[in-house]
Amino acid sequence: MITLTCIIQCHHKVDLVLNVKSSLLDSVLAVSSMADTVVNFLVENLLQLLSENVKLIGGAKGELQNLLKEVQHLKAFLDDAAKYHSDSEQWKVLVDEIQKTVHRSEDAIDKFLVQAKVHQDKSKVGKLFDLGHLATVRNLAAEIKGIHEQVKELRNNNQALQARPILQLPKKGAHEVAQGPSLEDDEVVGFDEEANKVISRLAKESEDLDTIPVVGMPGLGKTTLARKIYNDPELSYKFFSILWIYVGQSYKIKDVFLNILKFFTKRIGDYQDEDVDALAKVISGFIKKGGRCLIVLDDVWVAEVIDHVRKVFPENQKGHRIMMTTRNRLLATYANPEPHDLKFLTPPESFELLVKRVFGKGSCPDELVQLGGSIAEKCYGVPLAVVVIAGALRGRPEKNDWVRVDKNVVQHLYKDNEQSCLKFVEMSYDHLPQEVQTCFLYCGVFPRGFDIPSWKLIRLWIAEGLIKPQESYTLEEIAEFYLNDLVNRNLVILMKKRSDGQIKTCRLHDMLHQFCKKEASNKWLFQEVCLTPDQAIPSMQDPNKCRRLCIQPSNLNDLLSKKPSVEHVRSFYCFSSKEKLFALSPNDIKIIHKAFPLIRVLDVESLKFLFSKDFNQLFHLRYIAISGDFMAIPLTFGKFWNLQTLIINTSTSAPTLDVKADIWNMLQLRHLHTDIPAKLHPPTATTGKASCLQTLSMVAPESCEKDVLAKACHLRKLGIRGQMAAFLGAYKGGVNNLEELKCLEHLKLLNDVLYMNKAPHLPQTFSKLVRTVKKLTLTNTRFAWSEADKLGKLESLEVLKFKENAFAGVSWKPKIGFSALQVLWIERSELESWEASDLNFPMLRHLVLISCDKLDAVPLELANIPNLQEMRLENTRKAVQSTKDILESKTSKSKKFKLSIFPPENESKAAQ
Repeated sequence: MITLTCIIQCHHKVDLVLNVKSSLLDSVLAVSSMADTVVNFLVENLLQLLSENVKLIGGAKGELQNLLKEVQHLKAFLDDAAKYHSDSEQWKVLVDEIQKTVHRSEDAIDKFLVQAKVHQDKSKVGKLFDLGHLATVRNLAAEIKGIHEQVKELRNNNQALQARPILQLPKKGAHEVAQGPSLEDDEVVGFDEEANKVISRLAKESEDLDTIPVVGMPGLGKTTLARKIYNDPELSYKFFSILWIYVGQSYKIKDVFLNILKFFTKRIGDYQDEDVDALAKVISGFIKKGGRCLIVLDDVWVAEVIDHVRKVFPENQKGHRIMMTTRNRLLATYANPEPHDLKFLTPPESFELLVKRVFGKGSCPDELVQLGGSIAEKCYGVPLAVVVIAGALRGRPEKNDWVRVDKNVVQHLYKDNEQSCLKFVEMSYDHLPQEVQTCFLYCGVFPRGFDIPSWKLIRLWIAEGLIKPQESYTLEEIAEFYLNDLVNRNLVILMKKRSDGQIKTCRLHDMLHQFCKKEASNKWLFQEVCLTPDQAIPSMQDPNKCRRLCIQPSNLNDLLSKKPSVEHVRSFYCFSSKEKLFALSPNDIKIIHKAFPLIRVLDVESLKFLFSKDFNQLFHLRYIAISGDFMAIPLTFGKFWNLQTLIINTSTSAPTLDVKADIWNMLQLRHLHTDIPAKLHPPTATTGKASCLQTLSMVAPESCEKDVLAKACHLRKLGIRGQMAAFLGAYKGGVNNLEELKCLEHLKLLNDVLYMNKAPHLPQTFSKLVRTVKKLTLTNTRFAWSEADKLGKLESLEVLKFKENAFAGVSWKPKIGFSALQVLWIERSELESWEASDLNFPMLRHLVLISCDKLDAVPLELANIPNLQEMRLENTRKAVQSTKDILESKTSKSKKFKLSIFPPENESKAAQ
C-alpha cells in the first residue's frame, strides 16, 4: 500500500516550478519523455533476448550486444537531457530522430524474435539470423552511435543550457491563461445554491480559524463561484475585512503577502525589502487591530501557500476565515477534510447560461430553442465550455449558423486560441510529473463516456511500459498511486468506489477526453481510427505516429476491408460500452492477426474472438483481453512468453475453463482473469522459479492443490468458485493448501451448488491458513452464524462481505471482536436478530446492509464506535428506524455520519 509519506514527498517534488521562456521547449521535453519510454522498452527487449534466449541468438549475439551498448548510451543521454533545457530547434529535430531510430531498432529486434521462435517451434537448428538481419542491426547500432556524437557536439556548442527539475514545466503564458474566460456576476447560472452552502460555512459562528476549499475540475467555475461569494452583501456584515488574492502556479509567497498587505496600507513600498516572516508579522498586526477577516485565495496549487497564509492570522479567536479554490482534491482535503465539491451544471442550467451569454437580457428565439438545448447539452455541464461555445454563437441569429455549431461543438470548444478549453486544461496537465502525464493521456484510448475499471487501466499502463519500477513498491502499487493522483487533481472522475474506499471505476470528462486525444496524437502516443467526413479511414502507415490504434466496433469492418498490413503497430484496442458482442467473420479475425504481427497489447473484449494459426505467432503479446465461445485456453498460449495479463470472457455454458497452456512456465504472467472458474493443471516440468501470478480471479476448488498453490505463492488476489463443501472438508488438502499463499490479501469463496445435503464448516485453523487476508468475500456458503467468530481471529481482516446467504440462520450474536475490520457488508441474508456492540467492531467505518428484509434492527450500540462514519441500507426496511437512532446519537455528539437509505422512505411508502 502506498504510504501517506510517499504521497506527501511526491507532491513536494511537484511543487518545483520554474518559468520557461520558450513553448517549443515543452514539446521537445514531452517528445523526449516519449522517446525515453520506447528506449526503455528496447533496452528491456534486448536484455531479455540476451539473458533468456541465448540458444536462439546464435551468431547474432555480438551484433545485438553492440546494439544494446549503444542503446544504453542513448538512454543515459535522455536521462541526462531531462535535467536541462534549450530553446534550440536542433534539440527537437534530434529527439525526433531518436524516436524514429529507436522504433526501427525495436522493429528489427521484434522481427528477429518472431523468426527465432518460429524456427524453434519447427525444431530447426542452425542459421536463424540471416546476413540481412545482421546488417540491419549493425547499421542501427552505427546510427545510434552517430546520434550520440551529435548530442555531444550540440551540448558542447550550446552554452544556453540551464539546469531544471525534471518535473513541472509550465507553458509560456500559463499565468495569464490561468484566469480563463470570465463569467460576469450577472451571468452566473446554477451557482445560487452552491454559493449559499459555502457562505453558510464561512459565516458559521465559530471562534477558531477555518479554511473552506472549493474544489473541481478545470472550467467548472470555481473562480466564478468564489467571485460571487466574495461580492455577496451578507458577508460584508459578517466580516470586517474581505480580501481577494489570486495565487496561480507561478506564485511567490512574498508576492502573496505583499498583495495581502495592499488591502491594509498604501505604503507598500516600505515593505518591499522585508522577508516573508517579517511580512507575516506586519499583516498579523493589521488583522489584530480590526475585526473578523476573510481572505479568498484563488487558484491554489501547493500546500505551502495555505500554511503560510494561516500564519498571518493572530490567535485572537475572532473566527477568521480562509476560502480557497483549487483543482487538486488532495490539496483541498489537506486544508479541510470536508471541502466543497463544485457540481456540474444541469442541462437546463447550461442552456440558461448559453442564452444569457449569447443574447444578454434578451430571450432565445423559438426556432433556436431546440438547437440551443442540444448545443448546451454537448458542453456536459462545464460552464467554461458553455462560455466558449457562446462566443461562436454571439451575433449569429441565423438558424443555419446554429445548425453548423451543433454539428461541430468539439471543433469550436478546442480550436487553437487563448480562450480555448484546451488551453485551460493545459495548465493542470503541465503541472503533472512527466510519467503521470503519459498515463493521463493514455486514458483517451477508451471511448468518450466509457466507465474505465481501475484494474484494467492499471494492467494496461504496466503492459505498455508506462510505469517505471521503484524500490519497495510493486508496479501495480505505483500505478494505483498515479491513478489516485489524477483523481485528486480532478483530471479523472471517480465513478465508483470499492468497499475499501479505493477506486473501482473512473472516466474522463468529455472536455478532458478531447484534450487527451489531441495531445496524445501530437506526442505519438496513440491514434484513434475513425471515419472522416468523406468516409475514408485515415492513413496508418507512419511507423512513428501509429504505434497504438484504438477503434470503435462500428468502424472495424471498414478498416478490415482494406486488409491493412501495419507491423509497426504495437497496441490495438476495440472498446464498446454495449454488452452485446460485435460479431466478425473468421476471415476478418484472421485479418486482425495478420495485420499486427508484432503486437504487444490486444484488447478486443467487445468482439467475438476466434483463435487461428496466425494468432499463435503473436509472440510479443503482453496483454490479451478477448471474448468468445471458449472451452479452454489452448496449449499454444504457452508460447506467449511475454504475457503479463490474460482476460478471458466466455459465453459458453461450460462449468469450467480448461487451462491447457502451461502457465507455470510463463514467468511474466501476473494476472489471469476469467468469468467462469479456471481449471488449472499441476506444474509438470519446473523452471526452478515461482510463478509471478498475483491474480487468479476465479478458479475451481479442485484446482487448488498443494503443488499448484505452492507454485503460485505470490498470489495477492484469489477467487474460488465451485463446490465448497469438499474444498472446506480438506478433500485432497482443499482449504489447508491455502497456507502456501503467504502474500494473499483478497480471498473470495463462492459456493455455486444450489442444494447441499450437509452445510459446510469453516475449519478451526482457518485464521492461520489465511492470516494475511485483508478482504474476504463469502457467497452462498450457508455457514451457521456461530462460525462467524472464526473470522474474528483474522488479525489483518479489514473488509468482510457476506453475500447471498453466506450464513444461514436468523440470529447473530458475535462472541469475539473483529479487531481490524473497517467494512462490513451483509447482503441477501435471512438474519432477523443481530446483537453486537462497539467491542465487537471497534474499528468499523462503513456498514452496508442489502436486501436484509427480515432484520428487525441494527444494534444501537454500534453508535459508540468512534470510526463509524457511514451506513447504507438497501431494501432493508424494518431496520430503518434503528439506523435513524444511530444517526441521532452520532449527530448529538457532533460526530460525522452519513446515512443512505434506498429506496427513500417516501418511495417505499408509495409502493405499499
